Amino acid sequence: MANKSVNRRRPRSGTLQKIEIDPDHHLAGAFRPQTPLDTQSPATPLTKSRIGGAGKPEGFWNDLTSLRWVIVPTSSLKLLIIAVLLWSNWEILTPFIAKGLYNPFEPLLFISHRVPTSSIDDPRYQKGCLDLVFVAFYVVFWSFVRQSITLWLLKPLARRFGIRKELKLDRFGEQGYAVVYFAFTGLWGLRIMSQHPTWWYQTEYFWIDYPHWDMMPELKRYYLMQAAYWVQQLLVLVFRLEKPRKDYNELVAHHLVTLWLVGWSYLINLTRIGNAVYVSMDIPDTFLAFSKILNYLQLERAKVVSFAIFIPIWTYFRHYLNIVMLWSVWTQFDLMPETSKRWSPEDGVWMIWWMKYQIFAPIFLLHLLNLFWYYLIIRIAHRAIVDAKGTTDIRSDDEDDDDENQVEEKED
Repeated sequence: MANKSVNRRRPRSGTLQKIEIDPDHHLAGAFRPQTPLDTQSPATPLTKSRIGGAGKPEGFWNDLTSLRWVIVPTSSLKLLIIAVLLWSNWEILTPFIAKGLYNPFEPLLFISHRVPTSSIDDPRYQKGCLDLVFVAFYVVFWSFVRQSITLWLLKPLARRFGIRKELKLDRFGEQGYAVVYFAFTGLWGLRIMSQHPTWWYQTEYFWIDYPHWDMMPELKRYYLMQAAYWVQQLLVLVFRLEKPRKDYNELVAHHLVTLWLVGWSYLINLTRIGNAVYVSMDIPDTFLAFSKILNYLQLERAKVVSFAIFIPIWTYFRHYLNIVMLWSVWTQFDLMPETSKRWSPEDGVWMIWWMKYQIFAPIFLLHLLNLFWYYLIIRIAHRAIVDAKGTTDIRSDDEDDDDENQVEEKED
C-alpha cells in the first residue's frame, strides 16, 4: 500500500514548473486546458465576503469607508452622481447669486492648472495638487465602468457561450474588461504620441528641450486617467476585494512599479516617456487578454491563431521597445539642455545626475517582470505544440491546487 501511495503522488517539480501548471496563475493558468463549458459550480459571493462593512446598512458613508464602491457598481454610481450634481448645482445656481465664482467641484470632473499664458486656441496645462482630486474621482469612475461591463455585459455574454462555473465567469469578465480597457487606452496613447515629436519612439525627444512641463490637455487627461486605473486595480488587490490569485505578489509588484513609474514621470515632467511606456504595455495586453478569452471559450483553432499573433506583438512591444527606452535613458539622457541638469523643482527641472538611475530603475524592473512572463509564454507555446498529454488535461483554471492535493491524499 505504501508503495502504491508513493507511485500515485506527483513527482516534485521546480518553482517555475509549478507556476507553469498552476491553474490560478494570471498568465499560465488562463491557457490551461479548460473543463467543459457547461460544468457548473456553486456561486461564490465574492463581493460581500471581501468588503469591510458587509452586513451593515447601505448608505453614503458606509459605501465610502467600506470600499464597497470598488466592486459594487450601484455604489460607485451613487458617488459619481453626487459629484456631478454638486458641480451642476453650482454651475446653475451660483450665477444668480454672484457671477464669476470658481466652481470648487470642477477639479473632480475636469483637469485643472491651466497655464495662464497659454492661448485659448492652444491651451496648455501644468501639474498641481488638484490633480490628486481628479485621480480620486476617476478611481471611482473606473470602478463603476469595470464592474458594470463585467457584471452586466460580459458575464451574461459568457453564459450565452455556455460558461457556467462561477470563477470561470469571473475570469472571463476580468479578461473581457482588459480587452476593452487596453484596446481603448492603447489607441488613445497612439493618438497622443502622434501629436508629439516622440512619434513611434523617436526617443531623443524624450530629452531634447526638457523640461516638458506644459502639457496638451489631452495628454494630461490621459495620464491622470491611466494613473486612476492603476490605483483602482491596486486597491482591488491590496484589500483583497476579489478572490486573490496564486501569483498575487507578482501582480502587486507589477502595479506598484507601474505606479512608481507613472508618479515619478509625471512629477519630474517626463510625460513623453511615460506615454511611450504606456503604449508598450497596453497594446500587447489587449492581445493577451483576447487570447485568454478564446481559451475560456474553448475555441481551439482561433486560440492558436490569436496566440501566434500575440507572441510577436508581445516580443516587439514589451521587450524590443522596452530595451529601446532603456537604451535611451542610458545613452541619450545628456541630450537635455545643460540648464536642466540640476535639482530645481520650482523651475520644473529635476535632472541631477542620479535621476538617470531613478528613471532607469522602474523601467528595468518592469522589463524583468516582462522577461519572467515571457518565459512562461514561450513555455505555453512549446507545451501547446509538443505536449499532447497536456492538451487533454481537464483541469479548469479555477480549480485550486490545495483541493487537488486533498483528493490525492484521500486516494492514498
